[in-house]
Amino acid sequence: MSPTGVRAIDGLPDLCGAETRLDEALKGSRDHQVFLGDSGVDFRGIRSAFAIALHMHQPLIPAGGPDLKTAAIVGNLQHMMDSSSDEQRYNADVFRWCYKRMGEFVVQLVAEGKEPRVMLDYSGTLLWGLQQMGLEDVLENLRRVTCEPRYRRCVEWLGCPWGHAVAPSTPAHDYRLHVRAWQHHFASLFGLEALARVRGFSPAEMAIPNHPDAAYEFVRTLRACGYRWILVQEHTVERPDTGTGPTNPHLPHRLVCQNSEGESAEIVAIIKTQGSDTKLVAQMQPYYEARGLSPSDLAGRSVPPLVTQIADGENGGVMMNEFPAKYMEVVRECSDSGTRILNVTEYLEHLAAGGTRDGDLPVVQPLFQKRIWDRFTPKSGQERLEAVLTSLRKEDARFHVEGGSWTNNISWVHGYGEVLGPMERASALFNEKTTESAVSTSELRYRNALFHLLASQTSCYRYWGQGLWTDYGREICRRATEILTHDF
Repeated sequence: MSPTGVRAIDGLPDLCGAETRLDEALKGSRDHQVFLGDSGVDFRGIRSAFAIALHMHQPLIPAGGPDLKTAAIVGNLQHMMDSSSDEQRYNADVFRWCYKRMGEFVVQLVAEGKEPRVMLDYSGTLLWGLQQMGLEDVLENLRRVTCEPRYRRCVEWLGCPWGHAVAPSTPAHDYRLHVRAWQHHFASLFGLEALARVRGFSPAEMAIPNHPDAAYEFVRTLRACGYRWILVQEHTVERPDTGTGPTNPHLPHRLVCQNSEGESAEIVAIIKTQGSDTKLVAQMQPYYEARGLSPSDLAGRSVPPLVTQIADGENGGVMMNEFPAKYMEVVRECSDSGTRILNVTEYLEHLAAGGTRDGDLPVVQPLFQKRIWDRFTPKSGQERLEAVLTSLRKEDARFHVEGGSWTNNISWVHGYGEVLGPMERASALFNEKTTESAVSTSELRYRNALFHLLASQTSCYRYWGQGLWTDYGREICRRATEILTHDF
């Protein structure tokens, strides 16, 4: 696995088959510093810091032809470029530039002697769409700032679910397949060494489970796959002692998740504050907020707080038009100031070098769990847990265990039966067939079924609820089911 340009296996993305090599690469690097040696930041001398992440995503859709049942599965960017709509074609060209431009901005700013930083979150479906289109200029720009020593301190990649699946309503086994598939795909494009530097995880739609068993499996998956920290939305977590939000969201926390059997899993949590507003990043709001902050106490040590935001990197006029100039302006201004732009792993490594350990971090848990633990004792059994959940729902219509995401008013479960049913059936069949046949993950039939399963679970098919996008999701599920029925 080395970066070799456009990489595909039998016309499919590299999603599986090298699990042992990935594990070896990740295990060997788990305790190594990624950014600290090249940081060049006087961490003790700054008052505050800020971090920005750009989330990039395009779904795969069966739109490469007039007949839905036979149309090729292509990236939505390709579909936009082929559209008869002038607006769609125009936006597609701008999106393409958005996907590559950080490779230009970082290079320019480094040449000026500045210290740019940015975190990148690209879904696997987007990466495959770029490969399908042969957009090697985009991938090469990304490869340069990811792999070349003079730039790679500036760019931190975040892992994500390959198919942009929503964690709370995706089966735990499938979600792990998404996480591993993205690692495979990323390594095939940028190399194992670059993958070993990916320590943070960005969940699709900022969605994390809050059902005790689902939340535990979620965190356990991330830790098993080598992740050190996760980005979470402020209103999706709570303090275990009070059930209220974090006291100081600008400090790292520990997300601790306990299941109904009393088993516990934890991961460092970086809290994204405020709601979802693209302007927060486009206008570099985190910098201006951070400038008004002073060092905070963390386990008896004075440390600079970190303001962290993520936004769609290509979506909306502000990101298309306002972000480039504002990013360049702010990086030039802050590179020698008391408020520095840092990437999260770089920030955490500075904290660790100063003596801070994970055990020093304040604890958070998924929202509404205090209510559960106030009434449920671990190991009391699934029947008792479900009784507690039923009782809590009856007492408060706002209580739920559907998880939390960037929005308070969208459920990723209710109203999506038309697509969730086919997704669940395809998932169950995949697990049944691959288990029964003991098929190797390096076989074409496994990769083909996995590709369709993961592509079908993209959040876009749930977000719109009905119409053409639901039809797309159901059709990919149908193809996945057909492959599993006839090839296994």
